[in-house]
Amino acid sequence: MKLIVGLGNPGFLYARNRHNVGFMCVGHLAKAQGIHFDKKQGQARTGIGTIAGKRVVLARPQTFMNASGESVSALARKLNAAPSDIIVIHDDLDLPVGKVRLRLGGGSGGHKGIDSVVARLGSRDFYRVRVGIGRPDNIDGSTEEKESAVIGYVLSDFSPDEKSLIETALPHVSEAVVCLLAEGLAAAMNKFN
Repeated sequence: MKLIVGLGNPGFLYARNRHNVGFMCVGHLAKAQGIHFDKKQGQARTGIGTIAGKRVVLARPQTFMNASGESVSALARKLNAAPSDIIVIHDDLDLPVGKVRLRLGGGSGGHKGIDSVVARLGSRDFYRVRVGIGRPDNIDGSTEEKESAVIGYVLSDFSPDEKSLIETALPHVSEAVVCLLAEGLAAAMNKFN
C-alpha cells in the first residue's frame, strides 16, 4: 500500500493559500483517479483506490501544517507503510510558482511541515513532490521580520497570475505521481523535473 499525502492546513480559511498547494494537488489527483476523501483516519481525510496498478491511500492531514508528522506517522503505522512507500506533496518557497520537482529524501529546506514528518517518521527517506510557490519580494530586516514576512506570504492566496500557473501545475503533479508509481523515481525525474 502506498501513502500519498498532500500537506496543507484544514478549513475554508486556508483553502486557497499558497501553503495549501499540497492539498490542492492531492485533491486534483483524487478527482482524476476517481478517488473520494470519504474516510477519517490517522487524523486525516483519506480516500482509497488504485493508481498505476498499486493500492493507494490519499490523505489530507487535519493536524495543521506544522504538525503534519502526527498524521503521516499515524497513517504509516496503520497501513504498515515504510518511508519508501510514502509520497509527500508540498509547497516550496525555493521554486518558481508552478514548477515541480521530485526527489527521494533530503533536507526540509526549512519547511516546518516536512520537519514534522521527518521527526515523527524518524526518517528522511520518503518521496517528495515539491511544488513551487515562489518567495515574497523584498524580505529585509531582522530574522523575526523575515520569518513574519514568509509566514504572511505562505498564508496568503495566490495572485490571479499565480493561480493560472498553479492550475497548470495541478495536472502536471498528478501525472508525475502516476509516473513515479508506474515507472519509478528516475523516469519520473527525467520527465517532470
